[in-house]
Parts: sequence; structure tokens; C-alpha cells
Amino acid sequence: MSIATTTHLNFRGTARAALEFYRSVFGGEVTLATYGDFGMPADVPGADKVVFGQVENADGFRLMAYDIPGAAEDTAATAGTTTRENGATLTDRTFFQSVRADSLDELAGYWDALADGASIVEPLAASAWSPGFGMLTDRFGVTWVLDVRAA
Repeated sequence: MSIATTTHLNFRGTARAALEFYRSVFGGEVTLATYGDFGMPADVPGADKVVFGQVENADGFRLMAYDIPGAAEDTAATAGTTTRENGATLTDRTFFQSVRADSLDELAGYWDALADGASIVEPLAASAWSPGFGMLTDRFGVTWVLDVRAA
């Protein structure tokens, strides 16, 4: 028996843009359907918003997303804040999205792409447990923890 989990992100009208952004970072294909595709009349506000979306690549990266019905578009909507002080992470968020790579070169590519328009929580650098560790909150309000798998 095997099990896989997939993060499902909820957006306020920006799911399509977020999925395309994550595709540009991690590669793969975006699949999506709108509320209109599932029967909402085209003239109803929000019919063009994403009811089901995902980006998936051949290496196993998969992320799902949708637009909360009726929520006003807001690219800055976040659920809490995250900071680092004196080596500790202070947050009131319920989750972080984690990416672990096999090498610093691989991780740096993801970091550089995700950092475009992001708030850096902890710059990417060597840490006590990893050759590379960093945290950021991307332009869509998702906080990412990136690190290199320790040897």
C-alpha cells in the first residue's frame, strides 16, 4: 500500500495565476476547470474562476488550487504572518509548503524563481542541519520552506 498527499491551496481569485507561476518554477502541466465549466452561467460573477486546478510534473511535484467562491480578488491575502528572530520561526500560520532538493544547485533554482515578488523570511544559506535552508512568502501569500536534503 502507498499513500500520497497533495497540498490544496485556496485563493481569492488568483488560483490560475498562482498555478501558472508554480508551473514556471517547477515545470510540468497545469490542469484546471472553472465554475462555468461545471455549469455556472457565464454571466454570473466568478464563473471564470478556478473550481479545480493543479500543476504536476514528472518528478512528483503536485499542487492543487482553487478560488474561494465569492471571494474578492486579492493577490496579497494571507493567513497570518511569519518572521525569524534569533534563529526561531515565529508564525501564526497553520502550515508552510516545503520543498526539499538533493543539491544546493537544484534548490537555488527553485529559490530564485519563488523569490520573485516574495518577502524573504530567512535568506537561503547553510544551516546547522542543511547545506541550504531558506524561507519566503511568495507573491500569492504562500510561505515556502526550502532546504537541501542532509547527507
